[in-house]
Amino acid sequence: MNETIQQKVTPSCVSASAPRKVYVIGHKNPDTDSICSAIAYADIKRRTEEGIFEAKRAGQISQETQYVLDRFQVDPPGYVPNVAPRVKDMEVRRIPGVSDHISLKKAWNLMRTQNVNTLPIVQEGNTLEGLITISDIAKSYMDVYDNAILSTARTQYKNILETLDGTMVVGNEHAYFVKGKVVIAAANPDLMENYIEEDDLVILGNRYESQLCAIEMKAGCIIVCEGAPVSKTIQRLAADRVCAVISTPHDTYTVARLINQSMPVKFFMKSSNLITFHLDDYTDSIKDVMAKKRHRDFPILDKNDRYVGMVSRRNLLGIKRRQLILVDHNEKSQAVDNIESADILEIIDHHRLGSLETMAPVYFRNQPVGCTATILYQIYQERKLEVPKNIAGLLCAAIISDTLMFRSPTCTALDRAAAERLAEIAGIKCEEFATEMFAAGSNLKGRSPEEIFYQDFKKFELNKANFGVGQINSMNPDELKELKSRLLPYMEKALGAHGETMLFFMLTDIIHQSTELLCYGGENARLVEEAFHQTPLDHSIILPGVVSRKKQLIPAFMSALQQ
Repeated sequence: MNETIQQKVTPSCVSASAPRKVYVIGHKNPDTDSICSAIAYADIKRRTEEGIFEAKRAGQISQETQYVLDRFQVDPPGYVPNVAPRVKDMEVRRIPGVSDHISLKKAWNLMRTQNVNTLPIVQEGNTLEGLITISDIAKSYMDVYDNAILSTARTQYKNILETLDGTMVVGNEHAYFVKGKVVIAAANPDLMENYIEEDDLVILGNRYESQLCAIEMKAGCIIVCEGAPVSKTIQRLAADRVCAVISTPHDTYTVARLINQSMPVKFFMKSSNLITFHLDDYTDSIKDVMAKKRHRDFPILDKNDRYVGMVSRRNLLGIKRRQLILVDHNEKSQAVDNIESADILEIIDHHRLGSLETMAPVYFRNQPVGCTATILYQIYQERKLEVPKNIAGLLCAAIISDTLMFRSPTCTALDRAAAERLAEIAGIKCEEFATEMFAAGSNLKGRSPEEIFYQDFKKFELNKANFGVGQINSMNPDELKELKSRLLPYMEKALGAHGETMLFFMLTDIIHQSTELLCYGGENARLVEEAFHQTPLDHSIILPGVVSRKKQLIPAFMSALQQ
């Protein structure tokens, strides 16, 4: 694909230092103009301004539009059905995950260094295994009175060495202390025999007799404090009896106080019923969960359930709203869902003024031409930008589609001139290309009535009237008759599905420049009669010369509703 069309962007969370990302997006149920104009304007913005500008779509692509994209080898814009803020729009803190084998002391040091209260415990591949919090560490230190907990937790000697700043004199640091209790050898050797048992871990000083006694009592490990030397005899005897020997510079009291901090976080971490969110979750859906739980931090996963980072309730306060540029529409009913949650920066359109409201003043360019693509061609010229060949093809296709190959009353001299110049750049002939494009767009074999009905569908509201109008353009009258037999039964089923009280569908014959209007629901007959002075028969009426929804059908309906 031509690099001027789409910029590859690695997904990441929004942060203060990240370049702004702006979506250029058309209306729901997008037509060819909506898609092609979004692609073209994103190209213009990338070439003239700082930031990341991406063309997006708010609905499924029609067969006509897909033909155009394939013809000019352009990838379709990404699908964005909803612009409400998501978790990935929050400031996700990239706290690295840690192994479940690290000691409590190391976890504590990491928390202090990173200024966090929660550490994620992950397995290989960043799969979340559990969470350890400052509270968990405090409980392990304050609430544990079991002198066998070190072995119960299966503590690795490596953790003990790290916690006590120790040296392994005899034994394997990768081995585990799995049996026995922790004992402080403060008594004489003759009394030690009464409380040292096999496999115990014994904390003692530099007394040879005490060290020897502990080994002979089959201790699993002895810890020699204050950096006292360990004789060769003790080392040989310990090796023969498979007793680990650790030397530490700390005194007995310090060792006794620190020893429990060597236990692995796995023993204390929370691993069940974890509350996690995904990057694509909407923030509205997670607010209630976060409010009800007293957790300070919540782990975030990607679409493959791999750990990404952490968020807290306060991160909701600094959430960034999506930034949008709208093309080919300016009505809320036609805009992507949750448009009120986004910041609208610009609007480029050629329709009547609609119902959208913005938080701040925006750049709004609206011209009485037949197609938004015509305005985009003008912007290329005004900014002295060369139109890439493939984008020229897209814009030409959009103009031909919106003006029905210049037959629509919406078509202006500017539209025709722009299309002819763009056709030259793209290396196509308007008449030949129009025939191919309309044939591809009207080939609806294998598509359901629902797909056909909503392929090019728009909603309108006025004076409490709420109605929707779909349209299909075809150069084949027989195809339109077949579509009528399929769509009329579906309209009965679809009425009210999206809040409309009336539904209309335009079966537009491009060759004969006429439309058969299908009508269903509410006071459709009265509205059509007042607008066109004809009465529908069997939910249908022929409107000669009417081919444009925007310039002929909707203005007539609006005028009738106002009266």
